[in-house]
Amino acid sequence: MAEHFDIVVAGAGHNSLITAAYLAKAGYRCLVLEGRPIVGGGVKSAHLTLEGFVHDVCSSAHNGIHGNPLIRNDELKLGDYGLEYIYPDPVFHMPFPDGSYLTQWRDLDRTCAEFAKFSKKDGAAYRRMITEYETVKPLLNAVTFSPVGFGKSLNELLAAHPQGKIWQRRLAMSAWEILKETFEDDHCRAFMMGCPYSLQPVLDPATARAAYIPLHQQRESRPLPKGGSGALTVALARFIEAHQGTILTNKWIAALMIEKGKCVGVECGDGSSYRAEKAVVSTIHIKHLVDMAPKELWGEDFLEGVETWEAGLTLFATNYATTEPPKYSTTDGVLSPVHSGFMVNAERAMRMSVDYKSGTVNTENPSLHVICCTLADPSRAPAGMHTVKIVAYQPYQLKEGPEHWDAIKQQVSDANLKFLRKFSPNLTEDKILARTIESPLDLERMNPHNWHGSCHAGGSGPAQTGAMRPMPGYAQHRMPIPGLYQTGATTHPGGSVTGGPGRNAAVVMLKDFGTSIEEVVGS
Repeated sequence: MAEHFDIVVAGAGHNSLITAAYLAKAGYRCLVLEGRPIVGGGVKSAHLTLEGFVHDVCSSAHNGIHGNPLIRNDELKLGDYGLEYIYPDPVFHMPFPDGSYLTQWRDLDRTCAEFAKFSKKDGAAYRRMITEYETVKPLLNAVTFSPVGFGKSLNELLAAHPQGKIWQRRLAMSAWEILKETFEDDHCRAFMMGCPYSLQPVLDPATARAAYIPLHQQRESRPLPKGGSGALTVALARFIEAHQGTILTNKWIAALMIEKGKCVGVECGDGSSYRAEKAVVSTIHIKHLVDMAPKELWGEDFLEGVETWEAGLTLFATNYATTEPPKYSTTDGVLSPVHSGFMVNAERAMRMSVDYKSGTVNTENPSLHVICCTLADPSRAPAGMHTVKIVAYQPYQLKEGPEHWDAIKQQVSDANLKFLRKFSPNLTEDKILARTIESPLDLERMNPHNWHGSCHAGGSGPAQTGAMRPMPGYAQHRMPIPGLYQTGATTHPGGSVTGGPGRNAAVVMLKDFGTSIEEVVGS
């Protein structure tokens, strides 16, 4: 006999937890089912190396979510459930092979002076770029944190902007075109493309927003939840349970329950089943979701959209427990930032697109993002110790096939550490207590939502953005099967820790149920 709830949520990533939190606040009895032992999906923390060392399993920085009304307007009061953010300064540091470096500080004047070291023109260009961007950022946020078709489109919003026509053209350009025209010095261009790399090929059309990522974090830093990335999803889980919701782990979803063409619940791999009186919310990757109900129920157009869905760019990560943080030499002494990275030159950022398409692993000049959260949050490790994560941008599909990662991942991890030591020589073997390595293939094994190793669930080019995500006609979170809604990174606005898909799905569902998110938040 299946247990009954108002809402059954399949998967407990941060987006589905956000959807469930708003629905629970609205008074609906929610059940959240998670296949793994810990909720959070890509937003969770665990002792990956040694006891006492808290590592972020996937995401660390939560800069995208601070434009979300969830956090911006404190709609769910998650601070009452343990969520607290830390804002590191400096924001990002990038050393170069010629011994120079560029550091982004939260102080705009100080950051502009860093660019001006290489070119006075580029220092002024950075200031102008952020000034212009901040006039349009509220419009971009409005579209990001609204379901597709709800409210005005970006083009409609830009029509009322004094430079709207200019921004329409800019946003259709590639990130490289924007940065090439804005900066003259190669160091400045390389920093803007690798601070950090956006998981979008910088040469592709309509990737312009990737060029503005460093500006997005200029004011807000790269916020870290105190205690680990998973503090966000732990707070959401506490909120749901405090509002009479239920969360069950180790519950892999095996099938959708369909009656008279409608989704009425889910069946789990352990034989249990759960009925939903109002709706089922899925954060299962669409590539797997279509296998959980008869094919004819999805419709030809939806199945075609799933068939043509493309994976995004992928990551390779090594987590270390260490006795020291990375240390970089600067003219003012040793600098140890939470976030640092390496993009040896602008050409390297452009060649990455080719490396991904050709399945080439670059270990000579790897593009790296190095994260040491314990510098800002010592609670994540024993006294005086640190967690260090080295993230490299590497393809899932190798020429020999993705399974070849098992044979080469140790070698690639070693090469990444060797490259870091050119700039941070203090991280010798005796400073390393333990390590874990995760190739793009491992990331997929760890979480099926990382389909083909893509931690953003899929690419975010023009064919998979906005009304095209996950596919035309189904971007409003309502799936072809009545009673079934979709959230998570396969829906607008896509991957990263924004909470956008989660809140947007709640907006749609609450409207369908005869209320609104404004009423629920205000109640």
